[in-house]
Amino acid sequence: MHQITCDACSQATPTYDIVNYGSMGNGYKQLCGRCFNAAAASLAGLKNFEHVRFEPIGMTDARGATHDFHFRAHLFGDGVALDAFELYEEHPAGYQFQVIGDPEDDLLVLLGRLIEKMRRALAVMHLEGSELGLQVTDQLIVRGRVDCDLDDDDRVPVVVIDGRAISWAEFGRIVMTFEGWQFKLEFRDRSEEL
Repeated sequence: MHQITCDACSQATPTYDIVNYGSMGNGYKQLCGRCFNAAAASLAGLKNFEHVRFEPIGMTDARGATHDFHFRAHLFGDGVALDAFELYEEHPAGYQFQVIGDPEDDLLVLLGRLIEKMRRALAVMHLEGSELGLQVTDQLIVRGRVDCDLDDDDRVPVVVIDGRAISWAEFGRIVMTFEGWQFKLEFRDRSEEL
């Protein structure tokens, strides 16, 4: 796995846990999550914030496939975000989850909330294979995340549904089954429950 050396503690850190921290006037440093959170806690006057590093875990989805999740916690303003994500080519991809809490909250309690959210999401499949390719399941609901295709120079959108990236064109083919139907497209922050 490609790693970057943190400019503060000199520890080799996976690229997904590096934050570019600073400003145009003072320059930027590449900080690991622990050093970033220490700097953010200092600026916010949080004396009791303790950065916790959680080990990756595997979870099984409704089809029986195992997904390996990595975690990171980042302080921001008056909150702390705890993220869970899969890795593809060393970058967050596939299923991604987030919960937000108070910096004074116990991060283990926040982790428990995140894992419950992950279990609920992994228990539901929105697409199924058929002789016609991927189709929306009988529940007629699709939940996912909008992302971009970094391999395309135009950075066209892709949607991530059931942990898999689906091109905009493929998603269009999937929903053509419902030609003439109505739909409701609603956007939510990734920390919110869908």
